Amino acid sequence: MVKLTADLIWKCPHFFNALKERELDLRGNKIAVIENLGATEDQFDTIDLSDNEIVKLDNFPYLKRLGTLLINNNRVTRINPNIGEFLPNLHTLVLTNNRLVNLVEIDPLSSLPKLQFLSLLDNNITKKPNYRLYVIHKLKSLRVLDFKKVKAKERLEAENLFASKEAEEEIKKESTKTVAPKEVPNVSEVAEEEQMPKVVAPTPEQILAIKAAIVNSQTLEEVARLEKALQTGQLPADLKIPGDDTNAAKGGDEKKVSDIQNDSNVEQDNMDEDKNEEPAPMEQE
Repeated sequence: MVKLTADLIWKCPHFFNALKERELDLRGNKIAVIENLGATEDQFDTIDLSDNEIVKLDNFPYLKRLGTLLINNNRVTRINPNIGEFLPNLHTLVLTNNRLVNLVEIDPLSSLPKLQFLSLLDNNITKKPNYRLYVIHKLKSLRVLDFKKVKAKERLEAENLFASKEAEEEIKKESTKTVAPKEVPNVSEVAEEEQMPKVVAPTPEQILAIKAAIVNSQTLEEVARLEKALQTGQLPADLKIPGDDTNAAKGGDEKKVSDIQNDSNVEQDNMDEDKNEEPAPMEQE
């Protein structure tokens, strides 16, 4: 955070800009509070305070000459209700990308008698219902808002919408209401859910592939893993699913499934017997 001192003011660039106006460039100095502008001795037509950390638009000395004030990319949330008393000839104000939220927060700008050009882009206030009409209604001398010309049709519409004090107060009240945020799931729950694979019923082709893998298994652990996959529907990553040739050989596939089922049952019986370490009885002819 940097204090706006008289020394800083005179060390910063000051020049004639493209409009042949004398401009003071105070941008990008991490200034948090407007102060000591009396040190300018009202010698500037334009003051650029962009890219700082200003929270409140106030504390101006009487600057009769100042016509343009650039405050974009700051943190402005409040404006001095009497700002017009100190900047009587301000005609251009750029407040792009600040933190103005509710319609009522721009009411102090109505004290600027000659304000014609205003930008409030990238402030949450622009998302409020009837925002543009409200600003046009409050700032009678405004000609351009957010780089769009104010049309006679908009002035008439604003006049009709805010025909009564009650209507204005109702719209102000509406703008202060905060929209209830949607229910957001817990971050840990989302992460856990993303990590857990979703259970999806296996297709006939997948069942066929799992059973074929069981028949060809070499170890009990592999058989147990494949049986679990068959029950849960969570397919092993290394399981290869053969191409779908049902239209070409539907009957053959049905026979193959039946054969593998029989083989699987026999193999499982053999595995169970191996587990119990009991010798298989000899079949008598």
